[in-house]
Amino acid sequence: MDMVKMGSFLAELRKEHNLTQAELGEKLGVTNKTISRWETGNYMPPVEMLEELSNMYGMTINELLSGKKLSTEEYKEMAETNIKETLKASTFELKEKQEYFKKKWLRDHVAVMVFVGICIIGVFVAGAIMRNSLVGYVAILMLVLAHGWRNNAMMTYVERYAFDGSETSKKPDM
Repeated sequence: MDMVKMGSFLAELRKEHNLTQAELGEKLGVTNKTISRWETGNYMPPVEMLEELSNMYGMTINELLSGKKLSTEEYKEMAETNIKETLKASTFELKEKQEYFKKKWLRDHVAVMVFVGICIIGVFVAGAIMRNSLVGYVAILMLVLAHGWRNNAMMTYVERYAFDGSETSKKPDM
């Protein structure tokens, strides 16, 4: 599947229907920037958008993915290819979403992580001043627990938003 070809075809169809990128974006509930990304082949429209575009333009999703109107013979041939390529692209998009939400969680929680780090350093320093190895062990335990909390909280957040799409209005344009 050639995403640039598909994007050019989407742009052609939009122009045939006398729509600007902004007008099409408004109809689909996305920004004109998102439409531009689809039309340049930088991103593939999500399945629900392909379905909307297919209905809007009176074309099959297979034709949209192929970047051209298909004859009956071409239809079957392109269907299998497009399914395989779409699955590959969807997997990559999911990885992008996961990375985006990991970074977002880290940005949102940097203050908490710095505070916890300072507390752990404080416990280490207190243990050194008191020459008490037990306090050092407590600090190591706190470090392990904090690391586990961070990973668990971050991955829970990522799963909620990247897989469920619960934050669709706040996600980056894709």
